[in-house]
Amino acid sequence: MTTESAPPTGTATESASPGRLRRPAPSPTGTGGERFIGIDVGGTKIATAVLEDGAFATSEPVPTSTDSGPALVQQLLAEIERHRGDGALAVAVGVPSVVESATGRVRHTVNLPLADLPLRTLLGERCGLPVYVENDASCAALAEAQVAGQIVCENLVMFTVGTGVGGGIVVGGKLYRGATSAVELGHTLVGLDLTDGAPADPGAFPQPGSLESLASGRALDRLALESARSHPKSFLGRRLAKGDEITGHHAVEGAREGDVHCQHVIRVLGERLGIGIANAINTFDPDEVVIGGGVSLAGDLLLVPAERTARRHTVPGAGLGTKVRLARHGPEAGVLGAATVAAQEWAHDRGKASPPPDAAGERALSAPSEASR
Repeated sequence: MTTESAPPTGTATESASPGRLRRPAPSPTGTGGERFIGIDVGGTKIATAVLEDGAFATSEPVPTSTDSGPALVQQLLAEIERHRGDGALAVAVGVPSVVESATGRVRHTVNLPLADLPLRTLLGERCGLPVYVENDASCAALAEAQVAGQIVCENLVMFTVGTGVGGGIVVGGKLYRGATSAVELGHTLVGLDLTDGAPADPGAFPQPGSLESLASGRALDRLALESARSHPKSFLGRRLAKGDEITGHHAVEGAREGDVHCQHVIRVLGERLGIGIANAINTFDPDEVVIGGGVSLAGDLLLVPAERTARRHTVPGAGLGTKVRLARHGPEAGVLGAATVAAQEWAHDRGKASPPPDAAGERALSAPSEASR
């Protein structure tokens, strides 16, 4: 296993070298020696992390078995067994799915044979540990709210901008869950023309006008291709002329090299995302709004227009203490969050209160970003 614990409060996350373990912080449940397993199930790979004594340890991901539901369940059981050690207390599994919160049943999923599967029951009965099942984007949000397993940001909204747009909400240091499932921030409507009322045919999901249809990785691909066709002498235009398949990754590359047309593409996507962020601030007035997912690799090229737009559309007086920032944990956010879910839910089920967030750390993490000053 490779080991990783969170950085000192307020600093960016850095990957730990194999075998190197940073000084652990207190356990999220207030006592030592407690081991929790987090599993992040993706369409192509499964990642696993262990949270023990305030430190995370991650292992190399394994390819996802997508042949059948039973085969995938068996693979998850094998991962639990491989990581449980002598003292594992609970497991949490993050899946890219709509999950029935109370039962852990997967109601709807994409690219995985888990639809309508009682995943929590199947795993729990066979591994003999408490098992919790959560939406993967919600797990990522909880990861961004913690340092070394400790909640340091009580109220947070996260947008994960990858192929689609997902997200999660932390309220009072706990994940917010709806009556039946996790929130779907990507399907909030940010660009719908209602001049003549609602459309008679709203279309399939992601619906036109939704954040996912306008500000996802797929949307960036479309913007990049349109720009390449419109500007044949630009960075993207030259790539297209050579026969390259134009994607959003190329737009990010060109923007970093200073191509104005690529920068325009990233700015448009950022401003669209900014409308979603404004809605989040107006609705929740959170301590932090976090942007993660693959598109966030554009860095300030995305963050600056997104935050600028959000501030312009935020109600006066709201969001004054809200920090808008990029995610710290990158692709490991989901699995670190899943391990944190296991610790939180295990403590909750046993009536143990997690210790309060570190006041100094919370102040550092919620300070306004440069773009908001």
